[in-house]
Formats: sequence, C-alpha cells, structure tokens
Amino acid sequence: MSPTQANPIPNGMHTITPHLVCRGAADAIAFYGKAFGAVELARLPGPEGKLMHAMIRIGDSNLMLVDEFPGCGSLGPQPGQSSPVTIHLYVTDVDATFERAVAAGAKVTMPVDDMFWGDRYGRIEDPFGHQWSIATHTRDLSPQEIQAAVAALGS
Repeated sequence: MSPTQANPIPNGMHTITPHLVCRGAADAIAFYGKAFGAVELARLPGPEGKLMHAMIRIGDSNLMLVDEFPGCGSLGPQPGQSSPVTIHLYVTDVDATFERAVAAGAKVTMPVDDMFWGDRYGRIEDPFGHQWSIATHTRDLSPQEIQAAVAALGS
C-alpha cells in the first residue's frame, strides 16, 4: 500500500483513543500494567529521557501517553488537582480490578457498589491525577427501568 493509500484509521485503532499527558509517563505505563494489565505497544523516548509518545493496550483498547512538555503546552493534571475527564473501563471483574488498582497506588474516589443502571461500578484517581471509572455490567435494564430507579433515588 503506498503512503497515499494508507488506512485513514490505522489497523487496531478505534475512532476515539484517549491520549494522556502524564508527569512521569514511564511510571504511568508501569502503573497501568499493574493496575489494569496494560501491555506496552510502543515507546518513543525523546530529549532528556522523556517519552514523546507511548502506546499501551488495556483489554481491546489502546491508550496513548506522553510526558509533559510545558514549552509545547502539554501539561498533565497538576499536583493537588485531578483531571476533569474520566476514562471509563469495563472489565469482567470490577472488584478484582479495583482492588489491583488501589494496591498499585490509586486513590479511591467512589467505592465499588451496585448501581441503578445495571453496572457494578467504582471510581479511582490514578497517581498521575487521571480519573477512572471501573465497571462490570451485571444487569440489562430498559430505559424505563433506569428512569424509575432514578426517580426512586429522590424519594
């Protein structure tokens, strides 16, 4: 295939791929490996040993990472602040994954519990300030059943 005939979405990629800026991207790769079973796919070191690009796979999805490069406006969540974006991760065993993430250094922001929309769900903040929700879908509910459950929350 010539360069002009390249696939517009590379093989193995999805339409949307999160790209995280991390203060310490190499450490983030190690954390995601311990917490979520991430597999490293690529690593491009740049000046001063910083990562200019890296890619990992968690389950069937890729996640790109880069170190901070303040001169280029590339900043991750700052100390004491977390990202306003949450990455949602579906897994087969939310409790085990959640426990692994916490053991690897994540901070619990919402303990795992059964939710009204049919997921067993919890939230963490990773050591780099990125927010993650982790869930296992446990029940299929109709939109009407979910709306009734929301209405019951207010009573």
